[in-house]
Amino acid sequence: MGIKIVPRHGQSLKDKLYLPAIFGGMKTTFSHFSKNLRNMDNVKTMQYPEVQPDDITSRYRGVHRLTKWEDESEKCVACYMCATACPADCIFIEAQERFDGKAEKRPKEFKIDLLECVYCSYCVQACPCDAIRMDTGIFSLTGSSREEFVLDKKQLMANEQSKGFLKDDKHG
Repeated sequence: MGIKIVPRHGQSLKDKLYLPAIFGGMKTTFSHFSKNLRNMDNVKTMQYPEVQPDDITSRYRGVHRLTKWEDESEKCVACYMCATACPADCIFIEAQERFDGKAEKRPKEFKIDLLECVYCSYCVQACPCDAIRMDTGIFSLTGSSREEFVLDKKQLMANEQSKGFLKDDKHG
């Protein structure tokens, strides 16, 4: 009839105890440890943060920034497209009316919670005005409280584009 019977693995006492698998993993770990202990030149160590990584590509998604017009006003028109596209729901916008003729609205408040952000760049792709980007080159953040990881409009506009990133690489 063409029926193939596949034997089920893991039914023996040896497989149920997981001990052979644990010992196999420990054997691999200790073999790498002893190899590196004998020849320390093979161990690649970076003295971070004094030495920054140099292998980050131009398409790396770093910390967000809000782009500006020439007059230093924000390009964001508070359309909520970025907040709508965000799967982590970490973008919070409060709009206000704009009177400078560039658009109808501007963000009164614009906050991104970096601890909730999954750095998917959906916000960058959804923005119709190219107002938000992830090309700052900032890839490592430290802080002592949760509030330090919630960036507001002022902080996002202060972030600059890294010189290592392409200026026209919107989808980075």
